[in-house]
Amino acid sequence: MSSNRREFLKLSSLAGISIASTSLLGGCATAEKQQSKLAQVEKQAKRKYTQRFNMSGYSAPKLNKVRIGFVGLGMRGPGAVYRMSNIEGVEIKALCDLIPERAEKVKKQLQERTGSAHNPTLYSGKEDSWKMMCERDDIDLIYITTPWHLHTPQSVYAMEHGKHAATEVPAATSLEECWQLVETSERTQRHCMMLENCCYDFFEILTLNMARQGYFGEIIHGEGAYIHQLVDLNFDKNGYQDMWRLKQNMTRNGNLYPTHGLGPICQVMNINRGDVMDYLTAVQSDDFMMFKEAQKRTEGDPFYKQFVQDTYRGNMNTTTIRTKKGRTIMIQHDVTSPRPYSRIHLISGTKGIARKWPEQKIATGHSWLSKEAMKALEEQYTPQIVKKIGEMAKQIGGHGGMDFMMDWRLIDCLRNGLPLDQDVYDAASWTSVGLLSEWSVANRSNSIDVPDFTAGAWQTNMPVNLSLAGGGTTSVRIQ
Repeated sequence: MSSNRREFLKLSSLAGISIASTSLLGGCATAEKQQSKLAQVEKQAKRKYTQRFNMSGYSAPKLNKVRIGFVGLGMRGPGAVYRMSNIEGVEIKALCDLIPERAEKVKKQLQERTGSAHNPTLYSGKEDSWKMMCERDDIDLIYITTPWHLHTPQSVYAMEHGKHAATEVPAATSLEECWQLVETSERTQRHCMMLENCCYDFFEILTLNMARQGYFGEIIHGEGAYIHQLVDLNFDKNGYQDMWRLKQNMTRNGNLYPTHGLGPICQVMNINRGDVMDYLTAVQSDDFMMFKEAQKRTEGDPFYKQFVQDTYRGNMNTTTIRTKKGRTIMIQHDVTSPRPYSRIHLISGTKGIARKWPEQKIATGHSWLSKEAMKALEEQYTPQIVKKIGEMAKQIGGHGGMDFMMDWRLIDCLRNGLPLDQDVYDAASWTSVGLLSEWSVANRSNSIDVPDFTAGAWQTNMPVNLSLAGGGTTSVRIQ
């Protein structure tokens, strides 16, 4: 990057950035194009919105059987198909992937496990094969595990064709898309859930229940992160399809993946249900690793020459958020440094504190509680969902069981006509933090407002209900 361009980016009044991976094949965007995209973030952050229909606490009509179509069968999709095949009341109607062999492989594995219980139709071979799947009238839920830039288009298309949408994280790649998700969900009255599995990890859901029952007192501060060394995977030719995730890291300078650490903290703080994020600031380190990695790999393989560009995102991003009620949140993102995995998950209140990494601990004073005291707290505060399916979730798996617990909860809510734990406002607001962080980084860590996607309804929306009242009726059969 030239010094003139660096100066342009530094001094211009820029606003957040969102560049889909499909636009990156020709190299980095021009400074002018980045300025235009950044300016859109500032515009959309200030947008005034009138709610059409409140999807928070919304109960869709009961579905005795949930008929699912899956799109994206690369890294995450096959595991989701397997997990869902173990849940009562699920029928897997369709499988879709750009690469035919992937869809065929997953169908074969599914039928080897379940026999004739599922006979999904396959959709593949074209960029828009997923549209034909969404247009069917015998599917209730589209489960999306595709690259990031497809999450919103596929979610919106699904809802517009009468389906509920469940999408992998993040839910969008621009603030315009965040608003599009909200508008479409409200207009169609179809659920749009972001599949934030970390909200269902065992310690996170334990501390959420403790917070609900006042153990920590008034919540003051929370911390989350996605610290996960992914250099080898991002540079792996056989990793992400068409190297899409590496390309995201080449051009977007901010917290690209905030929701794993943010989601559980937002639920503890009742964000969008009693409080709302007000504004944020973000600071980013330089890139000390990825450019050098691209150079090193080029020496042994000319294929990597296309990735030798000095526009890689900085290694560590730290984003801080203040809520309307005066709470604070710190979220970090680093997928390059050689550090142990961590999502931090720290909750600090007026009566106590909990922290998950590097070791699960709780304190109500100057010292951490003993293991015996921790065990007693776990017995007292473990929520119903864990008592009901926690052990089965560990057997079926998916990041230690939290993926299955998330899938089971989604299906049980749909079958019993219950509100979802994560609604479209969560999908939009949690995702927006990453997009807004890019604006703040480009503007010397100045603050920017976080849009209120609930249009003020956060003041009366009810907190997430951990009770299984009215539900909990869906059984599990391990295939």
